[in-house]
Amino acid sequence: MAHDDPALQALMLPFEQGLLPWPEAGGVLFLRARDGAPLHRRAWPGLVCEQGFKPEADALRQAGLVVVDSPDAGSAGSRHPLVLVLPPRQRDEARALYAHAVSRVAPGGRVVACLANNEGAKSGEADLRRLVGPLGGLLKHKSRCYWSAPLHVADSAAVIDHALLAEWEALDAPRAIVGGRFRSRPGVFAWDRIDPASALLVEQLPADLAGRAADLGAGFGYLSAELLERCPGIAALDLFEADRRALDLARHNLAAFESKVAIGYHWHDVTTGLPAQYDVIVTNPPFHTQGSANRPDIGRRFIAVAADALKPGGRLWLVANRHLPYESVLVESFGQARAVAERDGFKIIEAVKARPVQAPRPPRRGREDWR
Repeated sequence: MAHDDPALQALMLPFEQGLLPWPEAGGVLFLRARDGAPLHRRAWPGLVCEQGFKPEADALRQAGLVVVDSPDAGSAGSRHPLVLVLPPRQRDEARALYAHAVSRVAPGGRVVACLANNEGAKSGEADLRRLVGPLGGLLKHKSRCYWSAPLHVADSAAVIDHALLAEWEALDAPRAIVGGRFRSRPGVFAWDRIDPASALLVEQLPADLAGRAADLGAGFGYLSAELLERCPGIAALDLFEADRRALDLARHNLAAFESKVAIGYHWHDVTTGLPAQYDVIVTNPPFHTQGSANRPDIGRRFIAVAADALKPGGRLWLVANRHLPYESVLVESFGQARAVAERDGFKIIEAVKARPVQAPRPPRRGREDWR
C-alpha cells in the first residue's frame, strides 16, 4: 500500500464524516488517483481511478482497484455523479483537469478536489471557484479539500463559466514548441523548452554510438531524436517513459524516423528493470516523482537498471545535477565511470559495462603429451 498521503486523506474525509454523500449508482471517476490507506478503510462502490503515471497506476492495480490510463479510456463521453481530483502542480495542466472534471459530471453531481497546502492549495481552490462558483470545503491534514455545489441543474448555486470552461479545456492540447520541431503539452517535464541538462548531454554524445539503444525517462522524445540524428549507427531504439502523456507526444515527435529505424514506445516504470539488452543507453533520470520532494534514489536505480540491461562493452551516457550522489552506484554497477563535462550545475558521465574476464587458457600440450 502507498505511503502516507495527506491530500488523499483530506480528499476522502468529507465522505467518511458524512459531509458529502457517496453515490449509490452511476460510478465515481477519480482523476489522477493515488493509492493509499483511505481507499481501503471502507468500500467505495463504483470507483474508477484514472492515472497516467505508471508507478502510481501499478500501485492502484496491485491494490485491486479499477484503473484507466487516461480520463476517457473505456468511458468516452460518460458522466458521473461524482468526480474526484488530485490536481497536479503545473497550473495550466491543473486548470485543464478541472475543466475536464466539470465536463464529466452528471446533472446534480459534484467535483471534489484536494491539494496539500504547500502544493498550491489556495490557488487551486480559487481556480475551481472561478469555474463553478461558490465552494464548500475543509482544512485537514495540512491540506485543503474543496467541492462544488451540484452541477448542471437549474436550481443549483453553481454557475458554470462556460467560456472559461472551453478556454481551460484547451490548455492541455498538444502544441508546437522549439520552432515547430516538437509537440508538447503542459505538465510534461520541461514541456515548453529544451531542458538545459538534456541539451548539454546532446552536445557530448559521440557520433560512434551504435547498435540497439534505449532512452530511459524519454519525456517527449528530445534525447531520442537527437541520438538518431547524430548517431547513424543506431539500428533500433526503445523509449521507456512512465508518463503516458509524454510517451504519446514522443510517438508523434519521432514518427519521421520510423521508416529508417525500429522504434519501440514503452509505458514503463524503469525502476522495475528493463526487458531487453542494449548496446547504448542514454538518460536524464528524474529525481522526483509527481511531487516536489527530491528523490535521488530514483536516479540511482536508473543507473543500476542500465548496468543490468547493457551488453558487455555497452555504454551509458548520463546527465544529472552536479550535486546528486550518483558516483557510488556508478562504481558499484560499472566498476568505473568518467566525467565527460560539467557546466551550469550539470555533469555528463559515461560508464562502460565491463566485459567478463576470461579464464586463462591452459598451456598447449606438445606432441609428447599425447602419448
